[in-house]
Amino acid sequence: MDSAFFHMVLDYINIVFLMFTVTLFTLFSIMGYLSTRNSIHYRKKNSFGSLSKVMASPLAPSITIIAPAYNEGLTIVENIRSLMSLRYVNYEVMVVNDGSKDDTLQKMIDAYDLVKVDQKIDPNWKHKPIRGIYKSPHRAFSKLTVIDKENGGKSDALNTGMALSTNRYVGCIDVDCLLLPDALLHVVKSFYQRSEKRVIAVGGVIRVANSCVIEGGQLEEIRLPTNWLARFQLLEYTRSFILGRMAWGSIDSLLIISGAFGFFDREIALAVGGYDTGTVGEDMEIVFKMRRYMHDRKEPYTIEYIPDPLCWTEVPEDLKILVNQRDRWARGNLETLFKHKDMFFNSKYGRLGLLSYPYWFFYEWLAPLMEFFGFFTIVTFMYLGILNWEFFIAITAMVYLFSVMFSFYAILWDVYSYNEYKKTKDILTLMFCALIEPILFHPIVVWSAVRGNYKKLFKIKSGWGSQVRKGFAKAA
Repeated sequence: MDSAFFHMVLDYINIVFLMFTVTLFTLFSIMGYLSTRNSIHYRKKNSFGSLSKVMASPLAPSITIIAPAYNEGLTIVENIRSLMSLRYVNYEVMVVNDGSKDDTLQKMIDAYDLVKVDQKIDPNWKHKPIRGIYKSPHRAFSKLTVIDKENGGKSDALNTGMALSTNRYVGCIDVDCLLLPDALLHVVKSFYQRSEKRVIAVGGVIRVANSCVIEGGQLEEIRLPTNWLARFQLLEYTRSFILGRMAWGSIDSLLIISGAFGFFDREIALAVGGYDTGTVGEDMEIVFKMRRYMHDRKEPYTIEYIPDPLCWTEVPEDLKILVNQRDRWARGNLETLFKHKDMFFNSKYGRLGLLSYPYWFFYEWLAPLMEFFGFFTIVTFMYLGILNWEFFIAITAMVYLFSVMFSFYAILWDVYSYNEYKKTKDILTLMFCALIEPILFHPIVVWSAVRGNYKKLFKIKSGWGSQVRKGFAKAA
């Protein structure tokens, strides 16, 4: 009786895992198809014509790039130099010094000869107190505005920038990100290429800059990271941005725009209250709010996604920092999903409620938990002697081979599309990473997600954490 019961339970668990796995394979295959089709369409659409002359006009739409800075004294001058060298006329760089404890503010004052100016501040907009607003009297630095405020976190800093900006669009980026010179041309083109729908946000691909050569705020040479953790993340980013988000963007169901490179219609962003300062997943949460805002008002809208490699950033090379980062992402996912739980299978929100939200719930949030507890289930069944070894080996091999094939496809499609890494050795190295990633790197990601969910569910206080950046490589 007991043996029959255990075998019945095991059969049900096998069915659940098999259905989950098959559904996952199907979804990822569809995502690969959609992303490929959309990438081909994007390349054809942008293979002719140029907006560079139009966007160099003073009549071009205005953009404010908001870059929060906290203890960035080592690189802040170089970072600002990069942001001020973009090929666009009508834009402003607004650096928000979020209560830095180092010499970040003084470095900016000295490098750009900044002086404090008077500027009207909306008393109804909630943010930490502003200590000063700085501008330079020199024409060469007229695009730069520095806001010095008390520490309130990244969301509060971005909200401060939104409140003080007067431009139509705002770009929210990490101050240490490197934007390519034509980045704003692509962004503005994305905002204006639709006539039947209002484009409320534009997101794009994030590239890994570790070991790349940067000189004078410009990307001089693209190199494969020398650090193995960074290589695994490069592979992960390639899958996520080139295939995953491209696919969701193709059916207008993208639910997240990376905090490192996101541009918004300022009017809509302010209408929803800006970023939520009570979550660590603010980049995902603001997209949810803006989509819901437009859905509730039944206004035609869309969110555009740019697959071109316009933004480069440094990823963690330290295991502890990486785990803290993924821990934070997991907590942000859970917070946002719970806050907008009424969207779950809600036909009112169309594809967002019936497809995007369920996918995010089951495969971005629930899947790591199932993997983690599935491991202990397997160990328990092994101990009890009731594990179906043939099924276990078959499904494990199937999952491993599919994940490797999907990574191979992402690498090869990236080579075909953009060919950033031109050395055969680099491509083979990435393919080797794909072979060992499910064994070495993926368990770290799963553990980090479990830890983040545990902290959130049991209300263990944990903030953003910190990333000690090593800086971009200099040319030899």
